[in-house]
Amino acid sequence: MAAMSKKVKNAWAFYDWANSVYSLVISTAIFPIYFENVTKRDDSNIISFFGFEVENMAIYSYSISAAFLIVAVISPLLSGIADRSGKKKSFLKFFCYLGAAACSSLFFFEGGNIYFGLAMSILASVGFWGSLVFYNAYLPEIAAPEEQDALSARGFSLGYFGAALLLILNLVMIESPEMFGISDKGLATRISFLLVGLWWAGFAQYTFKHLPDNPYKQKAPERYIFKGYQELKKVLVQLKDEQSLRRFLYSFFFYSIGVQTVMYMATPFGTQELKLDTSKLILTILIIQFVGILGAFIFSRISKRYGNIKSLLISVIIWAFICFFAFTLQADDPSIDLKFYTVGGLVGLVMGGIQSMSRSTYSKLLPETKAHASFFSFYDVTEKIAIVLGTLAYGWLIQATGSMRSSVLSLAIFFVIGLLLLLRVKRTKHVY
Repeated sequence: MAAMSKKVKNAWAFYDWANSVYSLVISTAIFPIYFENVTKRDDSNIISFFGFEVENMAIYSYSISAAFLIVAVISPLLSGIADRSGKKKSFLKFFCYLGAAACSSLFFFEGGNIYFGLAMSILASVGFWGSLVFYNAYLPEIAAPEEQDALSARGFSLGYFGAALLLILNLVMIESPEMFGISDKGLATRISFLLVGLWWAGFAQYTFKHLPDNPYKQKAPERYIFKGYQELKKVLVQLKDEQSLRRFLYSFFFYSIGVQTVMYMATPFGTQELKLDTSKLILTILIIQFVGILGAFIFSRISKRYGNIKSLLISVIIWAFICFFAFTLQADDPSIDLKFYTVGGLVGLVMGGIQSMSRSTYSKLLPETKAHASFFSFYDVTEKIAIVLGTLAYGWLIQATGSMRSSVLSLAIFFVIGLLLLLRVKRTKHVY
């Protein structure tokens, strides 16, 4: 680890620059709005899906659940294989290219082919989150514990900034397609999906060039492909003796239900519940991105001075407040725009902080091991199962009540549970 150069660490952080365009353009900003618009029938949000009449955004929420269920099932196996074979970078490349190709394929989604559009969005999500299993597992291998908070925050900040740049370009292209020789906004929107795939795969080349192939010089044993779940069993046994790590995972599970569901469903909430137009929603998303850059570094500083756990506690408290605040918003409020921008600013402040601090806190709590991908698969599976439950609950409440308001309020409960569990995490040498 001491031999890892600054170039290696920068190359690791730069993958956030490459892949964050997916999480912003596809999962947060443009694709949810596009999906809602092209799947409407005569100004109704009810669509026919396998013979059932369902709210279009409920189906969208369920598709997110399906994507994360797939990742939760396959990532433990793949990470175990990666640890035994030393092929983390190979798997990182595979999922990167899978996600980038699926994003580019959304160019062919025009509304009528809804099954194709959902399939490609699910594959893009699998590619994005699958690659993060192996990307995150590099962190404890290339940086010392005292460096991990800052390096993790640097990655998220690069991601927010790079994604915002491409989003701005896409918005200019969508709002003024004639400037680019494009016939209409629909085509411009679909080209933006193509650009996401090219950006993701293209900029990832710098990461692939400089990340080490096999930091521990492991040799793949015979039939190692069948050893993945055996590695997970070993990790599970170790977790029983790692009380702080286990308690952190419990807390992480509950507050992740809230964090990730808010990030995926904020745009549909703004369009359907608050009746905000697209330009205001996009402005809010840009506020989130740029405040997120600042937030990642603010919480890195708080962690350095007061410790990881206190930093996370502050962040979770703010997240719970955001849910209560969002619940009070009304579409007919004359100051709804300003209030929604305020919500966006608060989300940006804590979004980068809770993501970067969660990743580095977990990394610091790991025992002495070479099985980092297997340990991080538990981290990722915990997050994925949380998202599956969160988006399923969110979609069910939309379908049952016809409103997103009760769904937003329910998320606050998960933050409160996560907060109480986080208080039980004991101090360790690197986490206090």
